[in-house]
Amino acid sequence: MKFELKAQDAQSKARAGKITTDHGVIETPIFMPVGTVATVKGVHQRELKDEINPDIILGNTYHLYLRPQTHIIEKAGGLHKFMNWDRNILTDSGGYQVYSLSANRKIKEEGVKFKSHIDGSYHTFTPENVMEIQRAIGADIIMAFDECTPYPCDYNYAKRSMHMTHRWLDRCINHLEKTPLKYDYNQAFFPIVQGSTYTDLRKQSAEYIANSGAVGNAIGGLSVGEPAEEMYAMTDVVCAILPEDKPRYLMGVGTPINILENIALGVDMFDCVMPTRNARNGMLFTAHGTINIKNLKWADDFSPIDDMGITFVDTEYSKAYLRHLFTVNELLGKQIATIHNLGFYLWLVREARKHILAGDFRTWKDKMVKQMDTRL
Repeated sequence: MKFELKAQDAQSKARAGKITTDHGVIETPIFMPVGTVATVKGVHQRELKDEINPDIILGNTYHLYLRPQTHIIEKAGGLHKFMNWDRNILTDSGGYQVYSLSANRKIKEEGVKFKSHIDGSYHTFTPENVMEIQRAIGADIIMAFDECTPYPCDYNYAKRSMHMTHRWLDRCINHLEKTPLKYDYNQAFFPIVQGSTYTDLRKQSAEYIANSGAVGNAIGGLSVGEPAEEMYAMTDVVCAILPEDKPRYLMGVGTPINILENIALGVDMFDCVMPTRNARNGMLFTAHGTINIKNLKWADDFSPIDDMGITFVDTEYSKAYLRHLFTVNELLGKQIATIHNLGFYLWLVREARKHILAGDFRTWKDKMVKQMDTRL
């Protein structure tokens, strides 16, 4: 994997870059649609490619390991072939999913024993077997196995957890060196900064992660319920330490406003279930604010969903029609809203990139944040 820095904004820490992997170029800043179980929910690969057009999508180690199971993906020739996606894929390591199963898991130094949310069967994730699973899934970028701490989190717990995440990182790196590639392309490995919302722990973790010498680095354990100001403060602290010549990935973030503010702090890569999950609940993101399409006010609004026309659904259907689909619980409504939201997220990060390259990102960002912070 290769990363080139193309431009830096003079009035913020925003950067425009280019990541090159064996599956092609990723222009940053980038948003990665979440394809948890080898599908971006409700979207055909053709629509994903032609309309939303992301350079990279995300898959989930925990979910793919449980279903369809690693051996099936391997038999297909890796996740790209299994889901017929010829662009980049990143897999997270399952640390976050294990965190969200708090009632059904035990964390020890060796790894995590957890109960499947599907059938209650017991499984164990260790730094070593998670590296093997990610080799078999075959994503272009794979993540270290870490523990994601909850919010709020006791300082001593956050400190113990962070040190364990660092020890797990060393085990991941050692094991990866002994685990050959399964397919005819390379995989890049990203470690993850932890430390909850404690500045001293975040600094310590960022230094440890920076010293691991990986080709890219991630920031985890944010967007877990903490106020946005704390998220921004921690991101700022970490970005000041992580190397400038490597991409920075802020995991699981966030709203369109969160994304722009974190781009301004020096983050290059994002993923979040928000555009797809909120779409399925009838919330649409636009450049002028958010729309709850279920509201009665849209019942006789025959104007296009979004006159910016980023994707075909925006001008092909009206607000009234989309509201009707939600009212009668028609699946098509959720699909239309999903395509719209993902198209908007990709438009937003690409627009951010254009403004970084043009040198007026800060002014544009401040205007957009104000505009998007309204309910239509």
